[in-house]
Amino acid sequence: MAQSLKRSLALWWCVIMFCLGGLLLIEAWASAKRSADQALDGQLEAASLAIAEAIQWPDGKPMLEMPASALQILATRWQERVFYQLIGAQGESITSNVQLPITSRMRTQIKKAPVFANIKLQGSSLRLHGREVSSAGWETQEPVEVWVAHTTEGREALAQTLVGGTLTRIAMTMLITGLILVFVMRAWLMPIRRLRQVLRGRKLDDYSALHVDVPSELRELTDTLDHLLERQDQHREALLRFIADASHQLRTPLAGLQNTSELALGSADPERWRQALETICQASGRTSRLAAQLLNLARLRHQVSQADLESINLSALVRESLMEWADRQQARGHDLGAELPETDIWLKGEAWSLHELIGNLIDNALRYTPEGTFITAGISRTADGITLWVEDNGPCTETDPQRWIAPFERAGLQGTEGSGLGLAIVASIAERHGAELRLSTCEPQGLRVCVQFPQGGADDQA
Repeated sequence: MAQSLKRSLALWWCVIMFCLGGLLLIEAWASAKRSADQALDGQLEAASLAIAEAIQWPDGKPMLEMPASALQILATRWQERVFYQLIGAQGESITSNVQLPITSRMRTQIKKAPVFANIKLQGSSLRLHGREVSSAGWETQEPVEVWVAHTTEGREALAQTLVGGTLTRIAMTMLITGLILVFVMRAWLMPIRRLRQVLRGRKLDDYSALHVDVPSELRELTDTLDHLLERQDQHREALLRFIADASHQLRTPLAGLQNTSELALGSADPERWRQALETICQASGRTSRLAAQLLNLARLRHQVSQADLESINLSALVRESLMEWADRQQARGHDLGAELPETDIWLKGEAWSLHELIGNLIDNALRYTPEGTFITAGISRTADGITLWVEDNGPCTETDPQRWIAPFERAGLQGTEGSGLGLAIVASIAERHGAELRLSTCEPQGLRVCVQFPQGGADDQA
């Protein structure tokens, strides 16, 4: 199922925003907690200073009357519970409204700097602040520890308030970003829509290059489409030429059949009728072979599947084809031979098409060489794979025999009975098997046609 590009972009945007939003939310909560702690820790510190100033020393002993200013400092709209404790230099509790769980470590730290800590008291969470104050200016100089604490409901409520505002801003940012993304995607996909409209509006026979203004990232796509259109145009032209040539090749023998039959019908001589029937029989045989070759050529245009491939004894197939052609009238004046290795060579391929390939090579050699010509078919192993070849010693004046592979080429001998499709079929079968077809002239004369199968096509069997 095809996946939508817009849907993929939207999904990735949601994933990124979800992860980024989660990180921002975590950071916002941590920042809100820090801000709430800083704000309310400042109140605890101010309250401890107010309490320290209210300490009195009647009879040389510290005494505290809780000042109203300290309570006002600690009073907030969240109505936290407030606790305090005053501890003397010897660790004795001077005054308190509750016994706070102050550890020896806290008392050691307070001598160096004011202390802030989170503690538990009767199942409630408290924020504790302590500082050590001196009674400078009085008769005694004993230090006194001032501890102040309050519950944390206010801190949590303040942090939630701060996070709520941040969460609203994050949600608005994501919404605005999503809307921007929608417009950006529409702008990004506009060149693709233009390209689609151009392709949909094209006529079936229009293979010209695309002239669409697209970004550089899509230029490779349009260049590929232009190359594809160019290849389709070339294929179409080749197909039209092939159809025209095939029509011409079929029309000529059919016209001859019609003329021969008309002449025979206009004559009362039975001998003329017999000659006409023989001519019609020969012409119909050639026409039937031409039609069969055209069908085979069309059949070879379809891609071969792995299911159609089988292990083939190529040596046996060559021997079978030579025996088959040696019994025909066409080969009576030629000398057919074989050069095969002692060990049979096996090949992974398509049986019917390889049989057709060998038959066309032998047929071509028989048709375009005079009687008395030696025609040899052989197989050999090379470092590059397997080579199947057919060689003759007939006359050959062509300096570039590779052009004979084109359909309806007859080696410059247009008066022969061949159709000019033999080597074209051989080339298609070779391409079907991943092989290479090569034509070369021999010394002092003759033609050698080689089909080089790749090493991967060999099938080693005992």
